[in-house]
Amino acid sequence: MTDSPLKDRTIVVTGAARGLGAALALELARRRARLALLGHEGAELEALAAALPTTALAFEVDVTDHTALTDAAGEIRGLLGRPSVVVANAGIALGGPFATSDPDSWRRVIDVNLTGSAQTARTFLPDLVATAGYFLQVASLASLGATPMMSAYCASKAGVEAFAHTLQAEVAHQGVAVGVAYPSWTDTDMIREAERFTAMHELRAHMPPPARTVYPVATVAARLARAVECRRTAVYVPAWLRCIQAVRAALPPFVLRISRHELPRLDAGHPLPGTGRLGAGGRADRAAAEPGDD
Repeated sequence: MTDSPLKDRTIVVTGAARGLGAALALELARRRARLALLGHEGAELEALAAALPTTALAFEVDVTDHTALTDAAGEIRGLLGRPSVVVANAGIALGGPFATSDPDSWRRVIDVNLTGSAQTARTFLPDLVATAGYFLQVASLASLGATPMMSAYCASKAGVEAFAHTLQAEVAHQGVAVGVAYPSWTDTDMIREAERFTAMHELRAHMPPPARTVYPVATVAARLARAVECRRTAVYVPAWLRCIQAVRAALPPFVLRISRHELPRLDAGHPLPGTGRLGAGGRADRAAAEPGDD
C-alpha cells in the first residue's frame, strides 16, 4: 500500500504486544508507516517489531507511568521523528460481580484503560499539534451499553469515549483530529479467556445474534487502519453498531431484563467467581504493576 497517506509517518500504538494492537500495527506497517510499539511485554514487542515490513521500534512502558511515557516519547522523536498519529489501544479487563471484585484490580482496570489513555494523549499532544495529527481512542461496544460482570471495563470504556469527545472539541481548532473506535467482540486472547467462564459466555450468548458475534481481529484491525488513513471521528466495527447511538437509552432496560433472567440461573445460589485480569496481556500487566505478586 505504497500510496497510503500514512507512508513515512510516525505512528504510536499502545498495547501493541498482542491482540488488536499487534494486528493494527501490521496493517499500519503494510501502509509503510514508521511504528513505535508500546506495551508491557518487551520480548513480544521486539519480536513484532522485527517481523513488520517497515521500520518499527519497541518500547517497554506502562501507560499509567507519566515519566516512563515522557522518556519513551523523547526516544521516539529522536529515532523515528515526531509522531503524527497516536492510537490509544492499551487496555485490560476482568470479569465477575462488582460486589466481590478485588478493589485494587478493579481500580487498575480504570487506571490502565482510562488514565493510561489520557496520559498517552497528554504526552504526545504537543507532537500532534505540531503535525496537525490524529489521535484514535480505542473504545468498545461496552462504551455504548454496559454489560453485567464487567463493571470496571464498561466504566473505563464509557470514560474513554467521553474523554475523547472532550479532547476532540478542545483541539479541533489546532488542526488535531480525534476519533473514537467502537469495536464489538473481537477474537483476542482476552475474549477467548472470558469465554471459558460460564457466566461471561452465557451473557454474551443471550444477546441478539448480530451483537453476540465475535469478529476476527484482522477484520477489526483493517477497519481501524482505514479510519486512521481517513482521520475519522468515529469508526464502528461492524458498521451497523453506528445505529446503536440512536437507541442507547433503550439498552440498559434491555440488558437488565436479560440479566434478571439469566444471572439467578447461572449462580444457582452460589456467588459467581471473578476472572482475575483476563488474557496474557492482563497477566503481564499484573506482573509489571505488582512485581513479586503471584
